[in-house]
Amino acid sequence: MSTDSLTDSSVTGLSPSNPAPPPAVPVGGEEDPAFPFHRGGKLEVASSVPLRGRDDLSLAYTPGVARVCTAIADSPELVHDYTWKSRSVAVVTDGTAVLGLGDIGPEAALPVMEGKALLFKKFGGVDAVPICLDCTDVDELVETVARIAPAFGGINLEDISAPRCFEVERRLRDRLDIPVFHDDQHGTAIVVLAALTNALELTRRKPVDIRVVISGAGAAGVAVAAILLAAGVVNIVVTDRGGALHPGRTDLNPIKQTLALTTNPTGVTGSLSDVLAGADVFIGVSGGQVQEELVAAMAPDAIVFALANPTPEVHPEVAARHAAVVATGRSDYPNQINNVLAFPGVFRGALDVRATGISEAMKLAAAQALAGLVGGDLAADRIIPSPFDARVVPAVAAAVADAARAEGLARR
Repeated sequence: MSTDSLTDSSVTGLSPSNPAPPPAVPVGGEEDPAFPFHRGGKLEVASSVPLRGRDDLSLAYTPGVARVCTAIADSPELVHDYTWKSRSVAVVTDGTAVLGLGDIGPEAALPVMEGKALLFKKFGGVDAVPICLDCTDVDELVETVARIAPAFGGINLEDISAPRCFEVERRLRDRLDIPVFHDDQHGTAIVVLAALTNALELTRRKPVDIRVVISGAGAAGVAVAAILLAAGVVNIVVTDRGGALHPGRTDLNPIKQTLALTTNPTGVTGSLSDVLAGADVFIGVSGGQVQEELVAAMAPDAIVFALANPTPEVHPEVAARHAAVVATGRSDYPNQINNVLAFPGVFRGALDVRATGISEAMKLAAAQALAGLVGGDLAADRIIPSPFDARVVPAVAAAVADAARAEGLARR
């Protein structure tokens, strides 16, 4: 259908005297419970100290605050003790890859960033500030984030499109001495590894013996492949729209070229349907649809993680006809692969020890801690704990903190 046909008043019934509703409010408007829930925003700033009168005012601001400023100027590490830096994170986006909505811009991304900040506080006790930047140039993004970094204990990058997100994160990690974490990559990867660890235990397989197919070579797919390799999975094939990544392809960007060299050890070629036959594990992070017959052609006791939202690559009930374990990104089915299981605890642990970064070992430790929480409850429909399990954040935070100390990344 053409664009013209969508705006023709003879078709739509709309005219200057009968305009369309504001584009920010879809059909249903206030009848949609999401709108009243979001009205006025989901965040506010609250004081952590009393302000009861003149004496408190003289401590909170001038003249008392000047003495604290002088102490920090003399000993910069005191900023962690006398400001919120030790518990604060900037949630930074440019609005170019928001949920499944794509490039919707910084203003439209703000409700998501507010939601992320809410989750940081609710689950991790971390004060997070949504920062939506009106720039998409990598140099500008890096420079802007670096300039605001002194006010925060960590940087959570969010919803920045691939492949730009990889360079933004790499350059910020090289430049800053605080944790920088792209949650679309590493939060997903941590939870996938935790869930896969338990799924393999349930189906009595070892990482070294399985063949994994990852559909999608964007932010999540690249990070999932990296953490699985670090965890001992040897045979991983990553696919994109052009099929399996392999060194012979000439259409790959630098990130995919590197991935082609570190995965696909047998050099398979072809489409997703070609490489999925006989595979032990399917991990979908692309949104493309997978037909039932492709799942049926996988190995016995297959493991299917169909993580696209809101529509999984294959419906979980369909996948369950042929797979031993099925997970999705949705909360209305068992085994939800939800990043909220990872990022609050990862940052809590990193902030607690004033880590200078977040290493692969810290991510692996987070995944192992998550997997271990299922314990004796392990079942085909319970391979991952609930985000509301009160043990999750303390367990992940402790594991991350211990790993940071072991690697010499902790400052306390």
